[in-house]
Amino acid sequence: MSNNIKGVLWGLLSAALFTLASALAKIAVIEYHVLQILFFRQCFVFASALPVLLKTFPHGFTTKHPLSHALRLSGAFVALSCGIWAVAVLPLTTATTLTFAKIFFVAMLASLFLGETTTKTRMIGIILGFLGVLIVMRPGFDGLASLYALIPLASALGAAVAVVCIRKLSQTESTATLLGYQAIFIGLMAGLPMFWLWKTPDLFGLAVLITMALLSTLAQWVGIKSLRLGEASLVSSTEYFSLLYAAALGLLLFSELPDTFTLIGAALIIFSALYMMQKEYRQKAAPKPT
Repeated sequence: MSNNIKGVLWGLLSAALFTLASALAKIAVIEYHVLQILFFRQCFVFASALPVLLKTFPHGFTTKHPLSHALRLSGAFVALSCGIWAVAVLPLTTATTLTFAKIFFVAMLASLFLGETTTKTRMIGIILGFLGVLIVMRPGFDGLASLYALIPLASALGAAVAVVCIRKLSQTESTATLLGYQAIFIGLMAGLPMFWLWKTPDLFGLAVLITMALLSTLAQWVGIKSLRLGEASLVSSTEYFSLLYAAALGLLLFSELPDTFTLIGAALIIFSALYMMQKEYRQKAAPKPT
C-alpha cells in the first residue's frame, strides 16, 4: 500500500471525526459564542501536545520557517472560526458541502507553491466531485441564495492555506510542534475576547464542549498524519466523504432529511474520490520498466 493510499485512509477517518465535532459545535453554538467554542477546543489541542512539547522544550518550538507558521496559523484561525460560524447559520449538510471548495483551493495552491503535479486522473476526480457539489447545492436555490454561503467559503480558503503550509512544514516539523503552535496562538486569538464573551457552561454544555474538543483534537492528529503520508491535493479529496457523515448526523441530530438531489450528488462525490484512489493504487502497483 503506497503512502498516498495510506494518507487517503487516514484522511477518511479525520473527515469523520471533524464532521462529528462540527455537529456538536452546532449544538454548542446555540448557547455559547463561536470564539468561546474555539478557545475551549484549542485548550484541548494544546493539552494533547503538551507532554511532547515539555519533553522537547525548547527545541520543540524551534523552527526555520516562521513565516510559513504565521501563514498557516492565520489560515487555520479563519478556517476554524468561520467553520463553527457556518454550522450556526446554515444546515449542517449545506455548510459541509460549501467547504468542499477547499479541494479546489488546495489543488491550485499545491500546484503553485509545492510543485505538486495535478494529474489527469486527479483533474477528472476533482471535476466529478465539483459536479456532485453543484447538484447538492442547486445554484439559485438553497445555499447560494444566501450571503451566509460566503462564511464556509472563507473557511475553505483558510483551510486550504493551512493544508498547503502543513504539507510543507510536516516534512521538517514534528506533529507536536505543529499542534503546539496552533494551540497557543489560535488559543490566544480566541482567548483574549473571553474577558467579554465568556459564559460559564452548565453540566450538559460542558459535556458537549469537552466531547467536541476531544474529537477535534484527535481529528487534527489524524489529519496531520494523513498529510505527512500523502500529497495534499489527493488527501484533501477525502473531504468529500464529509457530506455523507454530515447528512447522517443532520438527520439524526437535527431532523435534516437529505433530498434526492443531495443523495445523487453524494453518490457522485463518493465515486470521484474512489476513482482517484483506485487509479492511484493501480499506478503504484504497476510494474516499473527496467
